[in-house]
Amino acid sequence: MLPFRRAEELSLLEALLDGCAEGNAGLLLVEGAVGCGKSEFLETAAAHAENRGALVLRAGGSAAERGRALGVLRRLAADAPPGALPLPSSPDGAEDPLALRDLAVAVRELSTTAPLVICVDDLHHVDEPSGRLLLHLAHATRRAPVLLVLAASPHEHHDPLLRTELLRLPHFVRLRLRRLTPDAVHALLPGRTETEAAQLHEASGGNPLLLRALLQDPRGRPGDAYAQAVLACLHRCGPATPELAGAIAVLDGLATPPHLARLSGTAETTAARALTALEDAGLLAPAGRHGLRHPAARAAVLDGMDPAARAALHAEAARLARAAGAPDTEVAGQLLAARDTRPEWSLPVLRSAADRHAAEGDTDRAAALLRLAHEACPDATSRAEVDIRLGVVLGRTDPAAAEQRLAAPLAAATAGQLGPRALGPLARALAAQGRVDESADVLERLAADGARRGAGSGGDPLDGLSAFPRWAGPRRRTPVESGPHPAVRSAGTTLHPAALWALPVEAEEGAAARSAELFLRGATLAEGTVEPVAQALRTLLHLDGAARTLPWCEEFAHRAARGGATGWLAVFAGLAAEARLRLGDLTGAAETADAALRAAPARGTGMLLGALAGTLARAYTAMGRPEAAAAVLTRPAPAEHAGGVHGLAYLRARGHHALATSRFHAALGDFLDVGRHAKLWGLDRPRVLPWRADAAEALLRLGEAHRAERFLADQLTTRDAADPWVRGTTLRLRASMRGPGERQAMLARAVDDLQRSGDKYELARAMADFGQALREAGEPARAAMVHRKAWHLAKTCGADALCERILPGHTEDDTDGAGGGSGAPAAGLVASLSESERRVALLAVHGHTNREIAKKLYITVSTVEQHLTRVYRKLNIPGRQALPVDLDPAGVGERV
Repeated sequence: MLPFRRAEELSLLEALLDGCAEGNAGLLLVEGAVGCGKSEFLETAAAHAENRGALVLRAGGSAAERGRALGVLRRLAADAPPGALPLPSSPDGAEDPLALRDLAVAVRELSTTAPLVICVDDLHHVDEPSGRLLLHLAHATRRAPVLLVLAASPHEHHDPLLRTELLRLPHFVRLRLRRLTPDAVHALLPGRTETEAAQLHEASGGNPLLLRALLQDPRGRPGDAYAQAVLACLHRCGPATPELAGAIAVLDGLATPPHLARLSGTAETTAARALTALEDAGLLAPAGRHGLRHPAARAAVLDGMDPAARAALHAEAARLARAAGAPDTEVAGQLLAARDTRPEWSLPVLRSAADRHAAEGDTDRAAALLRLAHEACPDATSRAEVDIRLGVVLGRTDPAAAEQRLAAPLAAATAGQLGPRALGPLARALAAQGRVDESADVLERLAADGARRGAGSGGDPLDGLSAFPRWAGPRRRTPVESGPHPAVRSAGTTLHPAALWALPVEAEEGAAARSAELFLRGATLAEGTVEPVAQALRTLLHLDGAARTLPWCEEFAHRAARGGATGWLAVFAGLAAEARLRLGDLTGAAETADAALRAAPARGTGMLLGALAGTLARAYTAMGRPEAAAAVLTRPAPAEHAGGVHGLAYLRARGHHALATSRFHAALGDFLDVGRHAKLWGLDRPRVLPWRADAAEALLRLGEAHRAERFLADQLTTRDAADPWVRGTTLRLRASMRGPGERQAMLARAVDDLQRSGDKYELARAMADFGQALREAGEPARAAMVHRKAWHLAKTCGADALCERILPGHTEDDTDGAGGGSGAPAAGLVASLSESERRVALLAVHGHTNREIAKKLYITVSTVEQHLTRVYRKLNIPGRQALPVDLDPAGVGERV
């Protein structure tokens, strides 16, 4: 490896060896920082000399044996032929002229048989008598074929006489081994890309020893070999360096000579010299930065320190950093490493640093700082403030932990131990988590506290949580028009927490949907925008349709996942799963919800994750997988969901599961609980929570048709009655309580509404009922066609149980040329239909007669017949029964 990276240095060595072979003396001093290849170069020099037939003597200094006189000369003598090198009998002999003469004579005699090369490593550790003898040999062998190759560190203390006298010799040559350049590293590693070589150079600083260690670690990333090489370099940089390295590792970005001297208790000159040695070795960060080059190097040094001593250094470093005006993040990092909260300024510094790390997305660091800040709190209010802030921070990655963190401040608020400084943030955090009742109770306490003090609450604590602040006008102050929540009455102008989940009134719906999409286009994902973005998505979902909302949900879920924000991912994935459910994509909804639950930390459940589990359970239930739904519903404890909007999703899912497993009374109880809370909080919108339809379905199963009819009639008097999805699902249930003729007409209207809504699953249910009504009315052909369409839709949704109910034992291959069978018309033939022909054909697929189609499209029956004739001819099918069931479920359907 070495010849490829030391070409110039080897050229110099070869020239000196050539001169030695020709009878000329040579003196080469090889200098370089630790790890830069001095010892390796000496070995290379010795090998080259031996290959040329030279006699090579090797020795090296040692810090441990520096006090042992003549130790290096003894090693040289041991390497020479027996008795060839006489040594003084005592250290004083190094000054004896006779002893010096005898040694010089012996060396010259050795060089008469072959050129002599003497290699001495670590000259800075050579004992003093050996050094004087080496200096004498350098003088006495100037006209002999003797080459002295000495290696030394430029940063270690040398015998000043030895260094000065060597410099005075005319044949003295100095060679400085420097670190490798990025180009040299790339040339040395031809199998690596330029980027990989640059990364290796960055981590090693071009130090050959560190580079070699990196190449031993897996994938060239700093590991055990790199850490051991760093420690070896530090210990070889001098006796003071390991201790100073500990101070450097602790100080990190503040590792300047004055700070190092103060922290380590050494002289500033000593600290400066150590920094120079480490910088030359490539162990320090590049110019403009301080501390060790790589985090792995810092970790290796810190791990090797005594824990108590290290903590003390971190505590002192925190004070130094504070005094030097360092950023709060650096000061707090030292406090965290020391677990020190003694300074009176520690609490504000820790909180400030936590906010900075949270803003940068480093949730773990922010949470660790806040947990330490909790220990520094002097009273219940400040502890509650820190807990609340920690709950908000944890919401990014761990929603269950975020909810649990508010338990202590909530208990303190209930006990009357918190003032307005903590009550406002607590109400806001609870509202953001959907804990409506608890947030409202805290707001009531805040208002009462303000009344006692004769002052306002200092503004609305919920400001900023809404994407639509204009909705927070007087009409939105109360959750229900008939009777506001006590918190609203007490707080006066305070926005009720439930309003964050409310949809706008009819006059605002169109503008609200447009505003929601406009807001989403410019929204970024950050701590303060998660709740407004979620509110905008809910608004768009329920006012403008799931198909338009789903891409937005997926976009923000992708952003959350990309940032490692699993808590935010649960929010947006939950909305995406809900949108897929509203489109009837049961399989997609289940996969989305399940993936988000798997990504969330496994140690908790919580309300938000309970809502996500509820969506998954509803999907499983509709798919005909009650066992899977039951397994999901066992995750959250029902008691945890009381008083929160996320609990409504869980209760509804549990009710659907109970309905599917014939526990009708339990289902009815859950649906009525949903309705009670929805009314109390002003969230009674069938577009969002169709609890009346759910309760009516349970009542129908219980045989209580009259009560079911009242619920359904009531749903058709709400502000959402005109919504196609609400009206279609309501009409489907009402039809079951009507006579044959009225039932058939009502189901036909339900099918039309649900076709426009885009919900394939509810459309399949309505068409299944419609087909049954047609069969009972003695129209088996129309019934078969409608059932075939319903089966195909249910299969597309993943609703296998519904498929079996519609056509027991039916398979895809039984479609008789439609809906995906082998005889289905080609896509090109379907595309050849005109828009009018497609409209007519689609209504025919839905089971409408020619007269009904004519009435719906305001054309004559003859025109309908002509359209259908052309459709049959273009699709090359015999008649209505062969019309493809998947004609156009999305495009034409919305225009019909």
